Amino acid sequence: MARIELNEVAHSYLPKPRTDSDYALKRIHNVWEDGAACALLGPSGCGKTTLLNIVSGLLGPSKGRVLYDGKDVTALPPEKRNIAQVFQFPVLYDTMSVYNNLAFPLRNRGVNETQVRERVLEIADILDLTDFLKKRAAGLAADAKQKISLGRGLVRSDVAAILFDEPLTVIDPQLKWHLRRKLKEIHEKLKLTFIYVTHDQVEALTFADQVAVMYEGEMVQIGSPQELFENPQHRFVGYFIGSPGMNFLKCTLDGNHARVNGTDIKLDAATAEKGRNKKGNFELGIRPMYLGVHTEPGDNRVKAAVRMIEDQGSNKIVTLKLGNSTLKASVFEDRPVPEKTAYLSFPPEWIRLFADGWLIK
Repeated sequence: MARIELNEVAHSYLPKPRTDSDYALKRIHNVWEDGAACALLGPSGCGKTTLLNIVSGLLGPSKGRVLYDGKDVTALPPEKRNIAQVFQFPVLYDTMSVYNNLAFPLRNRGVNETQVRERVLEIADILDLTDFLKKRAAGLAADAKQKISLGRGLVRSDVAAILFDEPLTVIDPQLKWHLRRKLKEIHEKLKLTFIYVTHDQVEALTFADQVAVMYEGEMVQIGSPQELFENPQHRFVGYFIGSPGMNFLKCTLDGNHARVNGTDIKLDAATAEKGRNKKGNFELGIRPMYLGVHTEPGDNRVKAAVRMIEDQGSNKIVTLKLGNSTLKASVFEDRPVPEKTAYLSFPPEWIRLFADGWLIK
């Protein structure tokens, strides 16, 4: 296991980058502690896999250093970094048995057969592969093959870290939950350093203790799932985390109120004070679950038009129009929802104020 540090890492695929836009990664400075379960989360093209390849040694950064336990490994190839990597598509030997696939990384390093057997049986039990050990990998289903690929990464107990690059993409959706749970159990049991790349927020938030959200080559926020949900530091985090994502309304500030499309929305005193000390393009952010939808007018309620109601069983997603802005609200199934006109309440404690895309602190 290892403490992995990224020291001012940046990378461009151009031979002579000149501006920030020429870089696929822009000044990444981060530490993953020994034994941590971390996720890199973001949309396609945001730099997740580029960063993982720099951590593994498959790619050398244009700038900066990679350190394992304080040792500079920037120039070392993957085989010198003592890491295991699990890819999107299963990497295994189809003609070998499941047992021999799992044993291969250990035998390749000269581990004696007694220890090989002990470790293979342990990992097979964790991954529910015991009944398949004598079978050839070629005849197994896609989820079983990916579990073998996971097992090949997990079987070595001496690795500095295990890097996962979208490992569940090819797995049937009904089996993803099972494998996510297994990975969580494995981490809790083996205490290895896991770095997990995914574009799926459910995978990231259920697997990792710390999630790094990436956007256009930058880590815009690193935090626990709760921190990312309740206090997104960047509007992209608010939009990307949650389903539906956070509502954003362009606004101006007037005392203790945000003015949206000619309507005043009350802010708490602390938020208003922070806003008065900032300049920029302001936006009010609020999660759909905290946006109140009422059938009658009242104090601090704003009139809006109902555009759509989607019944999801335990709750309803209501699409509303407030001036030129579209909002989403999540309403419990047993709460009434007006058909045409609603009155919205914005609890001040759940309002977040952003300037030029960043949370005002």
